[in-house]
Amino acid sequence: MAPTSTSQTPFGRVLTAMVTPFTADGALDLDGAQRLATHLVDAGNDGLIVNGTTGESPTTSDAEKAELVRAVVEAVGDRAHVVAGAGTNDTRHSVKLAREAEQAGAHGLLAVTPYYSKPPQEGILQHFTAIANATGLPVMLYDIPGRSGVPISTETMVRLAEHPRIVANKDAKGDLGRASWAIARSRLAWYSGDDMLNLPLLSVGAVGFVSVVGHLVTPELRAMLEAHLQGDVAKATEIHQQLLPVFTGMFRTQGVITSKAALALQGLPAGPLRLPLVELTPEETEQLKRDLAAGGVQL
Repeated sequence: MAPTSTSQTPFGRVLTAMVTPFTADGALDLDGAQRLATHLVDAGNDGLIVNGTTGESPTTSDAEKAELVRAVVEAVGDRAHVVAGAGTNDTRHSVKLAREAEQAGAHGLLAVTPYYSKPPQEGILQHFTAIANATGLPVMLYDIPGRSGVPISTETMVRLAEHPRIVANKDAKGDLGRASWAIARSRLAWYSGDDMLNLPLLSVGAVGFVSVVGHLVTPELRAMLEAHLQGDVAKATEIHQQLLPVFTGMFRTQGVITSKAALALQGLPAGPLRLPLVELTPEETEQLKRDLAAGGVQL
């Protein structure tokens, strides 16, 4: 059973979008996934997103996705919310993934806007509704128009929020004005999906983060969040500014690539990438080391 949650924080406050460790030959590394999940929860994560973009979901099979959920739930499911990515640009496939994630023990679902096909808002509404109707699990929407090609409009957010199992949104839209209106009107639990905007989104009503840099700096993210909740704006801003080199360094290229490189530098499970993602060059690795050092990360 997942840890206790509230309607305001249905998945906790600090979640890391976890990479999927692979063995040296590119196979799924379930032991490594359990060790990494344990490390991340020990560091202070309330939850983990598995089978998201950072988990290389485009290149893992349905069977691998289910295996990963089972392994992570077994490792940390009594201490953290395990939220499984189930979104694709095919509604029937997404429904299938949602049901398989539920059967594997996931505590919730992350569903991204259908990508590439650019559906109208009515198609987006019906897509998410079908996923939410498919299981008894709570659903976090994922609004990332830079990847999907289309945003979830505020009106669609408001309509989706009427569904009893659509409870949250991961916001990677990069628009604080639209976020402000959507938070106010939908009353969904709002999670920052853009690490550079973690603190600004808190200021307009977000309750927490779904982070990539959480692989490295979860204690600092928690400290910033706690400072904000306690009204210590100066302290929250200080931590935000301290982390700027980390935010910048981790997104100089694709975030999975840098996350796995950084984890490898720390001796944590990560393994290789699956094409079309490729390893950092030696020059890029040195730049990442400089960025992380500037943000206080010990390697």
